[in-house]
Amino acid sequence: MENIRKSVFKIVTASGTGSGFTVCGHDHIITNYHVIQGEKTVAVEDHKKDRYVAKVVMVNPEVDLAFLSIDGFKNLQTDISLQEEITIANTQRIFINGYPFGMPYTITEGIVSATNQPMGGRNYIQTDAAVNPGNSGGPMLNEVGVLVGVTTSKFNNADNVGFGIKHLDLIKEINDFELLQNKSIYNVKCNSCDNYIDQKSEFCANCGNTLDISIWEEFEKSHFAQFVESALEDLGINPVLGRAGRDFWEFHQGSALIRIFVFKKDYLVATSPINHLPKQNIQELLNHLLEGNTVPYYLGIHDNQIYLSYRVHLSDIFTDHAEKIKGNLKNLAIKADDLDNYFVDNFGCEMSIESKGDF
Repeated sequence: MENIRKSVFKIVTASGTGSGFTVCGHDHIITNYHVIQGEKTVAVEDHKKDRYVAKVVMVNPEVDLAFLSIDGFKNLQTDISLQEEITIANTQRIFINGYPFGMPYTITEGIVSATNQPMGGRNYIQTDAAVNPGNSGGPMLNEVGVLVGVTTSKFNNADNVGFGIKHLDLIKEINDFELLQNKSIYNVKCNSCDNYIDQKSEFCANCGNTLDISIWEEFEKSHFAQFVESALEDLGINPVLGRAGRDFWEFHQGSALIRIFVFKKDYLVATSPINHLPKQNIQELLNHLLEGNTVPYYLGIHDNQIYLSYRVHLSDIFTDHAEKIKGNLKNLAIKADDLDNYFVDNFGCEMSIESKGDF
């Protein structure tokens, strides 16, 4: 089951995180529609914390499924298989794989409580396995790694109840999509006639079925988001790869993890957990931290971890200081990547657990 993690991905959007996965014989990443709703380009993070820009190329809102495409990605090896003829029975063991609450890769175990639970006009697999926000779009597998369903937390009003989109529903979506000629653009599937629409429309051109026009709309970025993402572009980072939620960004600059967010609705904060305090000879390090050599940034300690941080009032990004603030955001990321190595080499600190790399 551990090898499955290479085929399971974290999906990161401006609204939050979810999960996705690949299956044998197919290059597209599968997830829930509600995970990527309002986006046509998202970030996909693999088990090594590497991120890639992915285009949304198919959505079927009624089934709550979506397919993502990464340029140049080939699914050469996966341990998740998709078999139409598998038997799914009540009380059989299943495993939920994904990234609940945006946390690292997690597996939870449960049993099938119902194989055909009617919800919202469709039948779902019901399980007692823990299904939390962030698990949405991940694979629900049996003991040998065969897909049973696609986890969805769309229905989450009860404890100890989770649901999965049936594997047969996914097989149909994959088979239909394979017949589509242009798989590289945003396609909306009409669930009434199985036709794909690639132009914004209120009706299906094939059968006349009414479509929700919002399916084509993308979330509008705030002025604050545009400001921060402009700083990320100056760093050479695609803003899509830095998004981690509404007005929240998280990315690695070298080995250092950088977080940018709004604090108490009034402050723009950028911070990086760079190192753990050393086990001994701590006085010399503390003296260095108190010297204040990192202005306009400050070094602080919380729970035995060293942080490099920067804070300004949100109103300041509307003043003549805006460009300076943008430069400070950029330079904090560069400074954090330098400092984490400096503290390792000079004070015997360990890298932060959030750091990227083999430490």
